[in-house]
Amino acid sequence: MMTVNEIRQKYLEFFKSKGHRVIPSASLVPENDPTTLFTSSGMQPLIPYLLGQEYPLGKRLANSQKSFRAEDIEEVGDNRHTTFFEMLGNWSLGDYWKEEQLPWFFEFVTDVLKIDPQRLYVSVWSGAEGVPKDEDSIAIWQKLFGEKGIKDAKYAEMVTEEAASERGMQPGERIFGYQKKNWWSRSGAPDKMPVGEPGGPDSEMFYDFDPSGAMHKPEFGKYCHPNCDCGRFIEIGNSVFMEYRKKEDGSFEKLPQRNVDFGGGLERMAMVLTGTPDIFGIDVFANISRSLVKSGVISGSVDIRRLRVVLDHARAAIFLANDGVVQSNKGQGYVLRRLVRRAVMFAKLLDLNAPWFGVVLDSLTESYPELKQNKVFIETTLREEIDKFSDLIGSGAEEIQKTFSKGITAIDAFNLHQTYGFPWELTKELAKERGVYIDEDEVQEEFKKHQELSRTASAGVFKGGLADSSEKVVRLHTATHLMNAALRKVLGESVWQKGSNITEERTRFDFTHGEKMTEEQKKEVEKIVNDVIARDYEVKKEIMPLEEARKLNAIGVFGEKYPDTVSVYTVWDPKTQEVFSREFCGGPHVTHTGEIGKFRIIKEEAVAAGIRRIKAGVGDVNN
Repeated sequence: MMTVNEIRQKYLEFFKSKGHRVIPSASLVPENDPTTLFTSSGMQPLIPYLLGQEYPLGKRLANSQKSFRAEDIEEVGDNRHTTFFEMLGNWSLGDYWKEEQLPWFFEFVTDVLKIDPQRLYVSVWSGAEGVPKDEDSIAIWQKLFGEKGIKDAKYAEMVTEEAASERGMQPGERIFGYQKKNWWSRSGAPDKMPVGEPGGPDSEMFYDFDPSGAMHKPEFGKYCHPNCDCGRFIEIGNSVFMEYRKKEDGSFEKLPQRNVDFGGGLERMAMVLTGTPDIFGIDVFANISRSLVKSGVISGSVDIRRLRVVLDHARAAIFLANDGVVQSNKGQGYVLRRLVRRAVMFAKLLDLNAPWFGVVLDSLTESYPELKQNKVFIETTLREEIDKFSDLIGSGAEEIQKTFSKGITAIDAFNLHQTYGFPWELTKELAKERGVYIDEDEVQEEFKKHQELSRTASAGVFKGGLADSSEKVVRLHTATHLMNAALRKVLGESVWQKGSNITEERTRFDFTHGEKMTEEQKKEVEKIVNDVIARDYEVKKEIMPLEEARKLNAIGVFGEKYPDTVSVYTVWDPKTQEVFSREFCGGPHVTHTGEIGKFRIIKEEAVAAGIRRIKAGVGDVNN
């Protein structure tokens, strides 16, 4: 059985032999992309080049991209979901097309990995108004299956998953046509794409773990098919053929440059090679489990679901820390904190011995040598949160025992969280062990009541870190917007706001930047801000749809989720139409920059890896 490292190496060598340049994995923290917290696919860092920008290393690229998807946190514990994973990728930037891509991937899977072609099925775009069925891919797949002795591979028109479930698979069918599942764009299905958005059909490959069909259960639909969620099939790769662009009238035109964007699950391929539908059986996780047993952290049998959560969350947290993420109460830091706390919680439920985290980290450095150079930073960063949360659980243990002894209610569960910081998830697991039922809907209702009370209590308090709405605070708030724009002009557009706090004495502004600012850079920022103040630019508020604001290049807080309708503040000169800054914001602001007063930077310092902080003030308007 091949290891994850061996599969990755063979993949990169294979595509290198096809004329591809191997590029490094990008950071898990995206650069210059405020729309998402994490890198979740290999194509994400390459979007500018897929849209036509020239890549310096050429038109054929390949890599293995480390990826993270926070939306899968709650799903971890079954046999296939993980939050951190690697995505094998290869790209053609206006070079080769379907005739090369599909045979190459089929060759890699069947000849290099030696996966049985009898277990493989594929899906293609079934067609819709304005975009025809992908007849080319159907013909290519029929030829490829035929060359492996699978004659007369039939095409099945499935269209939707519901239709597929009602129809079922027929003998000889290998190629399945869907709509929603086999179209790629950043906005989803063709009808959801905005004008100018690129997209195109894709073709997925599936592996069949159970040719007998015994794995399928009625709750997943009447009949099984490749896109069924019963677990029989698993997708191992997807070739996207980006060739269309949405026109103003809703129709599609061909792009001047056709691109191929392939993504394949590294761990999923390793899973297939184990012959069992359990991703936690691959070598990376199996090695960690063996190390935990060998070191005495695990003794005896354990709950497999809980162990899977610990293994996945610890692994994901280690890789996030390796890319500079530190725990905080928002953005990437909040997700990291949640991962660590869930890992600690399930480790507690498993009664794992104290050094469990160190064992996981040591085991991963064997599989991923790149972690070794940051090992001290990773352990120091995560150990603080592990110890802190372990102490919290320990201090709340006596109280929770008292609560259970008298019979626990939904209000009790909420109070344990609110008063002692005891996680609801942990209370739920302790209750399950004791055979005690807690109405989860009632617990969530208590949380909603608390949130509503918090909103009511904070009525009149402005968003964005403002202490109040006094004249000085409002002036400083507008100055902060000017400073943000000036920082992006001086340091580059990699600067993004990470947080702010404004009082009458000063504004405190956190932003992304990897190194200490020079005195010259600070003076330049001050000069730019004071020049705009001196020109007395207008500060204009507009309420508009979020998409319209994004088209106007309005920016906001990194990782912030904005509603469909937003307030946008623009600092501009109505006479010349020059726009100095445009940001999402709830206000309040001055009406003209001349009201701010002289701006000065008081202090600039580091607050975390890749995060800097500026404290600044403004003088009296007449000074």
